[in-house]
Amino acid sequence: ILDNKGIFSVGLDFCACGQGTQSRPLQLLRARLFPATTSNPQSAATFRVLETLEILSYTSKVLVFEFYQALSRSTDNTKMKQPPDRYPQLLRMIRQWRYLKLLKRAGCGHNPEGIAAIQPGECAVLCPACPQGDKNMPAGWRNVPRSERYVHSLFLAIDANFRLRRKDVSSDKADPSLSRGYSYFVEEGEYKEYLRTCDKQPESKSTCSRHDAVNLASSKSNRGVAATGVGAVVCARHGMKLPNAVADLQYGERYCNMDYIFYKSVQGKEIVELVVSYDIVCQWSVHLKKRMLALDHTFDILNGVVSVKFLVPKFHLPAHVAACRTKFSFNLTKGVGRTDGEAPERVWSEADPLAPSTKEMGPGSRRDTLDFHFGDSNWRKFTGLGVTLMRRLKAAAADMTEYAISHQDLEASLPDASLSLWREELDAWEDDPSLRNPFEVVSKTPTQASVRRELSEAEARDLATGNDASLDENVSPSVLISAGIDLEAEQRVVKIGSGKLWDHSTDRQRSRLQIRTNALQRRIESWFKILQIYIPPVTMLRQKSGMTQKSGGLKPEDTTLWLPSQIGESALFDKRLAEIEWKLRIGQAYESLDELRNNLRIRSHLFKFKDKFIRGQASNTRARNSINLIQARVDAAGEEYRAARLALVTLARILGKIGWQDRLPILADSDKREISEGEFGISDGKQKMSWIWKSLDVAEGGDNNLRDALRIEWCKSRARAMRFREEVELLLEEMRRVQRFLAWQEEFWAGKGDVSTWGDSIYPMRAEGLKA
Repeated sequence: ILDNKGIFSVGLDFCACGQGTQSRPLQLLRARLFPATTSNPQSAATFRVLETLEILSYTSKVLVFEFYQALSRSTDNTKMKQPPDRYPQLLRMIRQWRYLKLLKRAGCGHNPEGIAAIQPGECAVLCPACPQGDKNMPAGWRNVPRSERYVHSLFLAIDANFRLRRKDVSSDKADPSLSRGYSYFVEEGEYKEYLRTCDKQPESKSTCSRHDAVNLASSKSNRGVAATGVGAVVCARHGMKLPNAVADLQYGERYCNMDYIFYKSVQGKEIVELVVSYDIVCQWSVHLKKRMLALDHTFDILNGVVSVKFLVPKFHLPAHVAACRTKFSFNLTKGVGRTDGEAPERVWSEADPLAPSTKEMGPGSRRDTLDFHFGDSNWRKFTGLGVTLMRRLKAAAADMTEYAISHQDLEASLPDASLSLWREELDAWEDDPSLRNPFEVVSKTPTQASVRRELSEAEARDLATGNDASLDENVSPSVLISAGIDLEAEQRVVKIGSGKLWDHSTDRQRSRLQIRTNALQRRIESWFKILQIYIPPVTMLRQKSGMTQKSGGLKPEDTTLWLPSQIGESALFDKRLAEIEWKLRIGQAYESLDELRNNLRIRSHLFKFKDKFIRGQASNTRARNSINLIQARVDAAGEEYRAARLALVTLARILGKIGWQDRLPILADSDKREISEGEFGISDGKQKMSWIWKSLDVAEGGDNNLRDALRIEWCKSRARAMRFREEVELLLEEMRRVQRFLAWQEEFWAGKGDVSTWGDSIYPMRAEGLKA
């Protein structure tokens, strides 16, 4: 007998004194001893030791093996007289114990038809604060006005966990699951049948930078692994796992896996508004309706009757491109309150300690173990929901007043005409997201391509009026300066390549670089021939500096190109060339800043993804290589900005330009950090955002840009005030739903005491147990 005090050998006599004698397992159970088998049991565990092990495993994630070793040492810590090995029996008993407790707590023991009548997901602990149809919804909730419907929204969050993998050991036949789709994991047979239809389903190509990080999931080796992780759907506001909304992943985060658990999470539910959070929702949602109809042709949630909002969790949003950061933002979306969409991450933090043990289990044991732990997690959230909702309500109510006053102060400083126009635009966009997004910038910063187009159009007008200033029939002034800036960029690339060579570089690496260097040399010499036509003093400048082709010894990547910004005041030339270079350098500076910001977002997410999901030397090496590639792009964008700004300093003196330094400050290495990343060595309370994220991006003629900035700031201020007001309303409705759910559950259990449905199979002892 296994007990909290140790492992004991006990002589036991079973009752056999009459025709009505109970079976041996039943006699043991009535003595609060759980038998290791139903056939001639020779081992048992006390109820209290199983209860202790169950609570310890849920609370501290203690392994059954470790617990058994503790019992063994409690029995004999000297190892002089080891007790009989009952570890395999304890594994079996605790699994059966948890399963029976699962059925008992779901009321399945009160069903006359037994286990066969259990419905999918029936044993899951439901979230009492989420909409649950007739269980906790008020009368007439289906017909509330559209403006008030958001308080009845169902918030779902989807995510995958690649730590909860499983090695390719055992099989479903050798180790079947006891809970066959009864709680959180989907029914395995139906799930695998569906996956067989998706073997050749292509994955959509990403149009967002976020996928650069997601694709790392595929870098994890599948060799010897039956499941690379699990995907799950949870309620986004309370973090509780949904029934039949967890499934194994086979090849990373494929759409078909996530489609299935999403379908199961909403199947059979009455929904008036749905909010779906997923870190790659910008890609996943594109053809979701088509895939759902292929899965179930009666699926009607995405047919337009139900309002569905697809959003990206707040923590993951900065890794997306600019368009996604407004279109899929929780902060900017009406009717979502202060939901952040990161509930799965908090759930995974509880499940991650199980990974070392569950990866060695068979398929059924692993699914059952995770089911039991998810159920306990839901139950702890269930019992603590009253305190949680009250704490959130107090915080949201205090912030609601503060942000409402702040927004009123901002509106008092803005023209009424602008406010009226902005309100109309924002209201229209919230009703119809296909309209122009008022949170996006209308006035765009210049790029090299846009500047070159403007210059070419200006030259076309000069040709039409006979004012062409070109000195060569094939190369105009703007083409000349543009080619020089392109050569400068090529010089930086070649210089980086030269720096990577070392004593053991291969002949192929050296020859590839030499071919590129030779091509650069020929392009530079051809460019100088045209440059000398437009700026004759260049010949003298080259001779004085010894930088001619005949002088030799000078590498092409180190050659001075003698653009107007490099000539400065050392020689006379047409100032129109300096004006052209000024415009191109402005575009180059803003373009390099955009590139820098984009790669910083990608780098930040790669770091977070690597820390969270990547394990093992091989996978870490592949992830590190991806990060190094992005870091090289960050450095290159920074160097391009510095080169453009250095040229602008000289050109500003020549052309008399002023005020531009405020828009394009000096870029220090410490400025090259992500938007939420602090400066090294500075405490959190004193951190400041890098200027690259705070610039208004205003260029020549900034009135339109300033209006854009004011409009966007007003929109964000209004959104902040509204989100806190919505949060208060959502929390109040959730509190009411919890009360209605508890009242429903009281009626549910009161009805379980009715023994009339059992018919002739009822007997006094069973009737007493059912009522108890």
